[in-house]
Amino acid sequence: MADPTPATPATPPLPAGNAASKAPLRNPALRMLGLPALPRKLPSRNWMIFWTVSTTITAAIIYDKREKKRAIAKWSHAVEHLAKEPLPDSIGLAQPRKLTIYLSSPPGDGLRVAQDHYTEYVKPILAASGLDWEFVQGRREGDVRAYVAERVRRLRRGWGNDNEPEPTKEPTKEEIVDAFRKSRGIKEYDGIRGDVVIGRHTWKEYVRGLHEGWLGPLTAPPEPEPLPAVATPESSTDDKPAEEKPTEEEKKPKRPPQPRPYNSTADYPASPLPPLIPSTFDPSAPIPQPHLLGFLNTPTRLYRFFNRRKLADDIGREVAAVCLCTYREYRQLAAEADPASPTGSGSQPQYEQHKELQWEEKDWIKTVWKEDDPKDPETAEILERVRAKPMVMDPRIAARMRRFQLLPEDEERASRIVVPEEEVEGWIKGKLRQLYRWGAKKAFEKKLTPLDDKDVE
Repeated sequence: MADPTPATPATPPLPAGNAASKAPLRNPALRMLGLPALPRKLPSRNWMIFWTVSTTITAAIIYDKREKKRAIAKWSHAVEHLAKEPLPDSIGLAQPRKLTIYLSSPPGDGLRVAQDHYTEYVKPILAASGLDWEFVQGRREGDVRAYVAERVRRLRRGWGNDNEPEPTKEPTKEEIVDAFRKSRGIKEYDGIRGDVVIGRHTWKEYVRGLHEGWLGPLTAPPEPEPLPAVATPESSTDDKPAEEKPTEEEKKPKRPPQPRPYNSTADYPASPLPPLIPSTFDPSAPIPQPHLLGFLNTPTRLYRFFNRRKLADDIGREVAAVCLCTYREYRQLAAEADPASPTGSGSQPQYEQHKELQWEEKDWIKTVWKEDDPKDPETAEILERVRAKPMVMDPRIAARMRRFQLLPEDEERASRIVVPEEEVEGWIKGKLRQLYRWGAKKAFEKKLTPLDDKDVE
């Protein structure tokens, strides 16, 4: 008689307290790969909100940055053929086309902001075109106005046919360089050059400088008499303090004073034109530079930060027109009542130059619109405030100005440009792409083995 099979003892039930602390069953595939068990529930509500907001902001920044790089690359490809065009052999030692870049400190900020804006949006397209350019940088209000006016006056002095006598003063560096080039037979560029003006604040000084240079006199107005020194009890001649060593700030060379305007806006109608004034001036291109300060303007600043791709496309279109040298006349607009003008004028501008980048004035700080004009700390002279005052145009100067604008066929050609993905991808995607190509090359590369002597025979 066979022995009966012993009964398997029943497993004692686990206590109720250990049921909840039982370790979750792991996926065998994940356990073999050494990966931890996946969570059986979603994170908490606060963590879901945090990761959703963080991911959305990160994705928006990455997408806008990629599209901004794509827009800049598109316009760079649209003008890169200019760098490959050889110069004609007939010009000999003539200079190539050279642009002039005007930028200045925006209201309430420093020059570094304007330089970074130029480097980020304008410089890549100019570098791709192969053109040459020079900088005119204004650190304070009025520097660009003074430079443009002096540049026009230097051109008028070179003609030598104006009715006014030439001022006797030492030649500038630019005049010395021009004289050296003429003595060596280096010809000036005979063609359209062009000016790139960055920002509404720089544009108003640029237009004011053109009017001052062409409609103003060649000689500077008489300087005002300095204020008499007032003796104070503290500054008596009996007790002279010992000579102190100059500090580091005193050792630094002082910036030369800004030249005073040679005329005012009220002198435009009565000012005669120079005899040899050209019928048209070199074209210009006003480039937008949005600059908004203040904590309360954070929503607007965030919107502009997440839409920099649109600004890059607009600036790229303007700079491409400068490189391709396609321009038109400035249009004359009809005068209409506009009491809500930010400049305080009672009517809309009559020329297109008035409205160029006029929307930027709404973003300027309130101190720009103060009625009190600035004073020179040394001479106590009231300086001209160009940015706060409305722009005044003379019909003779406005009719001679030209504006760069892209032709429809050039814009259609640029729209067909396909930017390779490698030019706009980030560092992580670029490294992953390089790793993939390296792995594929190593995996499918045909290995060459050395031949034996028997195979050779």
